[in-house]
Amino acid sequence: MADFSDHVVNQRFRDVYYTLEKNKVIKGKSDIAKYLGTYNHVINSILKGQRNITVDQLHKLFETYGVNANYLFGVSEDMFTDGMVSPGEIPVRSLEERRWTSRNNITLVPERALAGYALEHQDSKYLKNLNKFSIPHLEGELIAFEISGDSMMPTVTNGDVVVCEPLERGSTLRDNHVYVVVTDTVVAKRIQQLRDGDEVTSLRLISDNDSVYKPYEVDLEDIRQILKVKCRLTSYAIA
Repeated sequence: MADFSDHVVNQRFRDVYYTLEKNKVIKGKSDIAKYLGTYNHVINSILKGQRNITVDQLHKLFETYGVNANYLFGVSEDMFTDGMVSPGEIPVRSLEERRWTSRNNITLVPERALAGYALEHQDSKYLKNLNKFSIPHLEGELIAFEISGDSMMPTVTNGDVVVCEPLERGSTLRDNHVYVVVTDTVVAKRIQQLRDGDEVTSLRLISDNDSVYKPYEVDLEDIRQILKVKCRLTSYAIA
């Protein structure tokens, strides 16, 4: 069985769990499992280092208990966004309540929702129903995608989340940089701009794992959206 106990996110989740329990915010594994949308045996496995906490569970942890995302990813020592408080005073907030009390400027598109995003990314009602979170110093309306597969390894690995800035059509692109390109699918790739004279007509999409995945081209007219990758969230840190 894999040992996930050395992942900083899992280590710090354990610290958060025992702090919440010590401060009587939660009564035990089944209590926090209810708010994270899972089961007590799943929480038990995470605490024992037998599985990773998922992106959805992390988001609910941030939203419900006011946990600082940067703490979980190992880049801050402040466990809670409101600072450490006295026993029994750590607020338990619903998702809807925290939507009105924090800026939550990053919309999370989990892997299972990628197909829907390709079709409905311009629909405000669709976007409103997706979970949101925030990361200090990342401003503006951003979109985060959960990445599956190994096509961009080692730059982006399976389970990473890339936080992106949507670009206006016609925005300047930089060859050999990583973008999320939306056609009828959503992919993270390096790009090369292909021109007919001075006009860019298509993009070559390139995987970093190029021994397995070969480059392919898409016409600009088939591209629904391009997003610039600003950072990625890994099991270890924000990169």
